[in-house]
This record gives sequence, C-alpha cells and structure tokens, in this order.
Amino acid sequence: MKNKTIKEVIIVEGRNDTAAIKRAVNTDTIETHGFGIKKITWQLIENAANMRGIIIFTDPDFSGNEIRKKVKARFPGAKEAFLSVKEAERNGDIGIENASPEAISKALEKARCTKEEVYNEFIQRDLVEGGLTDKNNASQRRSALGEILGIGYGNASAFLTKLNKYGITREEYNEALRKINDK
Repeated sequence: MKNKTIKEVIIVEGRNDTAAIKRAVNTDTIETHGFGIKKITWQLIENAANMRGIIIFTDPDFSGNEIRKKVKARFPGAKEAFLSVKEAERNGDIGIENASPEAISKALEKARCTKEEVYNEFIQRDLVEGGLTDKNNASQRRSALGEILGIGYGNASAFLTKLNKYGITREEYNEALRKINDK
C-alpha cells in the first residue's frame, strides 16, 4: 500500500501527523509544533521549499488553518492538501493523525498550488446553480465538492475564491458536481 513516494516535503503540525503520513506514503515531513513556529523550523521549511517543494497539510480546524495561513504567507508557491473534517475526525478529535492512509494518500495526490493570477472562471451564479449556496444542504454540498476537488471546505464566499485561486477547470467542477448529484 505504501508504495507512493511524494517528492515534496510535507509541512504538518506534529509528530502524530508525521506518523500517519508515513503510514500512507513515502515522504519527509517538517513539524511546526503549533502556532509559534521557531526560527530553525522556518529555515528547514525554506530549505525544503527551495530544494524539493513543500505541501502544507494541516488539520481541518481553526489551529490548522491559522498555521496554514502563516506558512502560505511566507511560501506562496507551496502546494496545499486538504482533508475533510469527516475524514480527520475520530471520537471528537480532529486531526490528520486520525485519517486513514487511503484518505491521506488521496489528499496528497490532489495537492494544488495557488495560481499566481486568480482566475475568474467561477462567479456567484455558479454556486447558486450548483446548489452550493442558499439551500438547506449547501454547506454539505460544498464540503463534498471540496473533498472531491481537493480544495477543502469554505463558506460560499471562501469556496468561490478557492475555485478560482486553485485554477479549478470548468470540466473538473462539472464532473465533481455530477458525482455529488449522483449520491
């Protein structure tokens, strides 16, 4: 199962995340150990970004998103991988360490880089027509679509931004919508 090798270095929050990732794929990780990322850790991340590239893969919770923002601000060319809360939750605890090797591997395969130019492929009307806003189950639909596309969850406004900034194509979007509509 663990035959896939990821060339980039994966940026995670802690050692339990590293252990879970290493069960899923062959790769190296750098642990931030929370919000207060030390100078030596920043240097390790910079070296990794310059030599092999990095993938930011933090927990799908407030802390993980804050750490992701900090790393992304310093390394805007970094790829990002996302797990849904459902994939990362066990007994009320949310974290990458709780995800299955299959979910971790799938998320890393879908890792995307923010495009330098934000495309305006998608507009608010696309979300309305796709049932991703203004409906009772819109939040669940965005979550499912974000999981399929590998861009994570967001409220309607944030999700629209993600569709455009990660360079999602109309074809990818339509195929993902078909999948959630068929469920």
